[in-house]
Amino acid sequence: MSQRANRVGSEAFTLIEMILAMGVMAIVIVVVHAAFFSALQLRDRTTDAVDQGQPAQQAAAFLRCDLLCATASGGVLEGSFKVGSISEPGLSQPVSVELCTATGALHDSAPWAEIQKVTYALDKPAVPAASGGRDLVRRVTRNLLNSITPDVTAQWLMGGVQSLEFDCFDGAQWVNTWDTTAGNTNLPVAVRVRIEQTGASRPTMELVVPLVAQAATNSV
Repeated sequence: MSQRANRVGSEAFTLIEMILAMGVMAIVIVVVHAAFFSALQLRDRTTDAVDQGQPAQQAAAFLRCDLLCATASGGVLEGSFKVGSISEPGLSQPVSVELCTATGALHDSAPWAEIQKVTYALDKPAVPAASGGRDLVRRVTRNLLNSITPDVTAQWLMGGVQSLEFDCFDGAQWVNTWDTTAGNTNLPVAVRVRIEQTGASRPTMELVVPLVAQAATNSV
């Protein structure tokens, strides 16, 4: 009987072994919790970076597409191409660029051609942010034949923009103004867009878009 009791007692855990096991378990739980918390922080930072960069990528995509499909002046549905501080009717702030581009979506309910007038400008932010800056807004006019009361649709692209600059390449140098209704009857060879965002952590965007559409020369 005593031998069986001694055998059972030798198979049980001692108090020191229980304390050591609990200590090891606590260390493992702390390490797992730290790794899990670090993974959550990394996920949140990645999500914030993607959310902040998505409007900028969308704005760059719209700018590139509109500039690539810019139409040369010379027809009823082929309006002017202007770069600079342009006064727009109904707007308190001047627009940075005004062009006609073949990016209009065709719908059965909107009997307009694919040619539309697009302007890009900085406007007051709809929701003021702590970082400051203004909103980059794209305005689209689909019906170019209605010159009396044009229907303009505003599209918000991104916020927190410090400055928006357009430069045109004439084949020899970059200039910051262009107007096909004045002296420059053709489109520029290329357009450079520079968007400076507020905050040190938000990089400055710059893209160069070549323009291939050219109108006829002035020679008879």
